[in-house]
Amino acid sequence: MAYRQTNSRTILQRRSSLSNLVQQLLDGGAVIGITWGLVTYYTGGFYSAYVNMMFLMLGIMALTYDRFAIYRSNATYIDKAFNLLKAWSLTFLVLVVLAFLTKQSDIYSRSLIAKIFVSGYFAQLTLHYIFRIIYQKVILHSQQSEKVLIVGQSKLAYYLQHKISSNPWIGEQVIGFIRLPGDEKQTSGRKAPGRKADPMILGNIEHLSALIDQYDISMIYVVTPLQSSKALEDIYTNTLDKHVAIHWIPDIFSLRLVNHSVKEISGIPVITLSETPLIGMRMLLKSLEDKLLSALILIAILPILLIVAIAVKLDSPGPVFFRQNRAGWSGKSFKIWKFRSMYVHQEEAGKLKQAQKNDSRITRVGAFIRKTSLDELPQIFNVLTGDMSLVGPRPHALQHDKEYSQRIFDYFARHHIKPGITGLAQVRGLRGETTEIGQMVQRVEADIEYINNWSIWLDITILFRTVFAFTGKGAY
Repeated sequence: MAYRQTNSRTILQRRSSLSNLVQQLLDGGAVIGITWGLVTYYTGGFYSAYVNMMFLMLGIMALTYDRFAIYRSNATYIDKAFNLLKAWSLTFLVLVVLAFLTKQSDIYSRSLIAKIFVSGYFAQLTLHYIFRIIYQKVILHSQQSEKVLIVGQSKLAYYLQHKISSNPWIGEQVIGFIRLPGDEKQTSGRKAPGRKADPMILGNIEHLSALIDQYDISMIYVVTPLQSSKALEDIYTNTLDKHVAIHWIPDIFSLRLVNHSVKEISGIPVITLSETPLIGMRMLLKSLEDKLLSALILIAILPILLIVAIAVKLDSPGPVFFRQNRAGWSGKSFKIWKFRSMYVHQEEAGKLKQAQKNDSRITRVGAFIRKTSLDELPQIFNVLTGDMSLVGPRPHALQHDKEYSQRIFDYFARHHIKPGITGLAQVRGLRGETTEIGQMVQRVEADIEYINNWSIWLDITILFRTVFAFTGKGAY
């Protein structure tokens, strides 16, 4: 029999609150007021070009502020200030790119835009601080915290308890833990290991109904590992008459996840365990970043490219450039551009030897350009053709991909995003020859961390750090 959805209401719902709406209105009002005031003061009027800019800015804010969860996160004020700065900066970066692409940048005063940026940020920061104080002093104190039970004893369950207990904004109080079938046996009444202040472990699943009545519980979080998901049905059916809210948190974090998320297909909830972060608008933003910045970088480094090309040609016989097949986004093969840094030689059939310190195959010029990473500069052409990105996991030789994929189980997760000229692993010093498998494991971990946390802001940060990481003990 075919499955039929009996309710047209979408299953996935975004939670919102009046406080979030008020904060959004305050931020929007502050941006409108500051833009109108500064433009009027410095230009003598509020012209149509600035009206268009203001409404466009509000629209972009809605997207970037949602991306950084400005109104949905329960972060500390310092974290909120930093996230607000990133979202506000990305808003203006998009504005600048759009003005450049539409050839409208000359219409606007750069100093005025800078004043709007600085004033707008500090105005919002002040409003967030005042609203936070009012909310904590008045609203939270007038509300009674909801009493919560957590079903499960995994690391994620304890992490959830820590987050709830350390964050007064949530308005919940964890009373204790309930053991799932298969959880490590512990004596009832024993405190959670390693945490003196943790709630007591109150009992097993069969005690749940009585504990709800005993502690006047209004909410239950069920944190189940993959093999214990069946227990959720029993918990749900046995508590229907208890008038408690039940939230399910599937414990999938024992897996190495790549850009995990929760979404829906026609109202059906879908938990994504592995996916590229470059989807829709994010892919467009990454592409614009690569094309615009690489074009500017190419203009800036063109004299260096010419000088290095001449030096390579004069130093030893052979081609100026080294071309080699590499695996890119989704494992698709492409030819990488590099300046040749070794004497022309023939590799052993089926083997590829990594460059080593004092390698006799490396030329005099090659030693210098490898040490300074100048040999990587021609990859700017790979970025312009779309095979690579400015920032991403470094593409390895195909033979190395084959070797390391057999020894590191999540090695190919690196291919969920375009390879880059520089990356998070490189600015952390994880480059050069990998004599031990642990060194490559560290690279892979950094690459997956980059994929899971990708943003334009992170790319800019890595590019900035790359300037100071051009040389190092790992480069030869």
